[in-house]
Amino acid sequence: MSPRPKAFPRSHLFTVEDWHKMGEMALFSPETRVELIDGEIIEMGPIGSSHAGHVNRLNYLFNRQITDSEIVSVQNPVILKNYSEPQPDLMILRHEPHFYSEKHPTPEDVLLLIEVSDSTLTYDRTIKKPLYARYGIIEYWIVNLKKDCIEVYLNPQAQDYTLIHIMRHGRVITPSKLPHISVAVSDIMVNC
Repeated sequence: MSPRPKAFPRSHLFTVEDWHKMGEMALFSPETRVELIDGEIIEMGPIGSSHAGHVNRLNYLFNRQITDSEIVSVQNPVILKNYSEPQPDLMILRHEPHFYSEKHPTPEDVLLLIEVSDSTLTYDRTIKKPLYARYGIIEYWIVNLKKDCIEVYLNPQAQDYTLIHIMRHGRVITPSKLPHISVAVSDIMVNC
């Protein structure tokens, strides 16, 4: 008996290895913003000035408080197994002697991951949040520019986080794995 033919049409999923080979071959121009999510190449929109300003503010606030045990990484990749390599807006990573120049970080390296969301809010909640939970990102924040708040997600399980806190002006947030760091919501959520 001959094997059953595979059903067509079907999607071709790219691996992280495929993704890196495409980068080496310069298949995308440097100004193209793309990331690999669940085997698919996702094109990202341009970064607006408010979004960029909030990322810069987060970078400034965290860099003033980290120790020699941490690294702030801005809009750089994290490898989530074989089929995903997103580029979150900001991560605080465990210190690595080569500053991740020899390998990209993996979920075990991530102490805090943040996405700044305006036009991407639905995507960051429905696609990225379950992705980050599935791979065990310990703490995920969405800086929600539409609602002027920070959504804090903790305790990752299978496809979601079981603890959710909506933090508004007047509140101070201390990341769960970084007890020496505190940031006031009002210091993040200002008009940039």
